[in-house]
Amino acid sequence: MPEMVTCLWFDGAAEEAARRYTELFPNSSVDAVVRSPADNPSTPEGAVLTVEFTLDGRRFLGLNGGPAFTPNEAVSIQVLCADQAETDHYWDGLVAGGGQESECGWLKDPWGFSWQVVPQRLTELMADPDPDRARAAMQSMMTMRKIDVAELERAVAAVPSSS
Repeated sequence: MPEMVTCLWFDGAAEEAARRYTELFPNSSVDAVVRSPADNPSTPEGAVLTVEFTLDGRRFLGLNGGPAFTPNEAVSIQVLCADQAETDHYWDGLVAGGGQESECGWLKDPWGFSWQVVPQRLTELMADPDPDRARAAMQSMMTMRKIDVAELERAVAAVPSSS
């Protein structure tokens, strides 16, 4: 089966973004920077055209394609976190330098790409076999920007036991 690589379209900042991402995620690297061999509509000759990079073992390509297309929330990158400390690390790192917090664990990084930073405990609580506990987790999550695991736990603990 062919390998799939996610291509992210930038307006001139592919290398800057790739370097930030690879500093944030473990097992990551900038693998290649390709300069445009000739002038084209988005990139003058000699400027960075593409950046190949790996984030925790997953390959990406940053393309300096110019201003014609911009990222939107229809596509996002989900970061599944082991705990609150990991959630805080990725959330803070991705919004730093001009990113925007959104709701329910979503954010935009400084280049406009949408990310979902999701602690594992959120998915566990929302899949609780007790529908009242799952509902409490969902309702609590809906009030948050960055997911707060302790607050989710408090909301679920407040639900009377159904047994």
